[in-house]
Amino acid sequence: MNYPVNEVFETIQGEGVFTGVPAIFVRLQGCPVGCAWCDTKQTWDVLEANKVEPAQVITVDGTIGRWAEHTAQSLIAAFNAKSFTARHVVITGGEPCMYDLRDLTQTLHSQGFATQIETSGTFEVLCADDTWVTVSPKVNMKGGYKVLTHALNRANEIKHPIATENHIAELDNLLQDIDISAKTICLQPISQKPRATELAMKVCIARNWRLSIQTHKYLNID
Repeated sequence: MNYPVNEVFETIQGEGVFTGVPAIFVRLQGCPVGCAWCDTKQTWDVLEANKVEPAQVITVDGTIGRWAEHTAQSLIAAFNAKSFTARHVVITGGEPCMYDLRDLTQTLHSQGFATQIETSGTFEVLCADDTWVTVSPKVNMKGGYKVLTHALNRANEIKHPIATENHIAELDNLLQDIDISAKTICLQPISQKPRATELAMKVCIARNWRLSIQTHKYLNID
């Protein structure tokens, strides 16, 4: 199966449960959700005019919405060509769950990689059973997509961006019919704002949830 890939790079996972883990990020092109604070808006549109050769996306470039077609096998070949050593692959976007990720995740697992998907929860999650699914639910965004119960139930980790008490209420509403006993709930302050961070810490302590800080932004890494 071919996937529209925006960029591939090796770094340290900066947020959520796997903070600090060396990781290969595979960023897919395409997202209709329309988050106002999105820091990868170049991934929203899959424009034929921006299609490039596969080798051109095996690097970091957040300037344009360029993309290339890759298969699971060609991505693994690219990892090897770049001498990547990380064994944790983060499939992100864009919105990766626009695509059927079963072939990609299953092939990666067969080659000894672990996989993680970062998704908004607005599309059905199709992936290997062993894939770690991080749902960062996006509520009332411009695109008009609803957060799916299926996605929340499949999630191993629910990582919610917050700035105000209203965002906590949104999360409570989403989780009211979800069994979270085996899930990790993370609160992530939007844009590292001090008031958002203080609120997130307060709620995490009260509920025994987990604080997720975007450490990659403090470290100024991708």
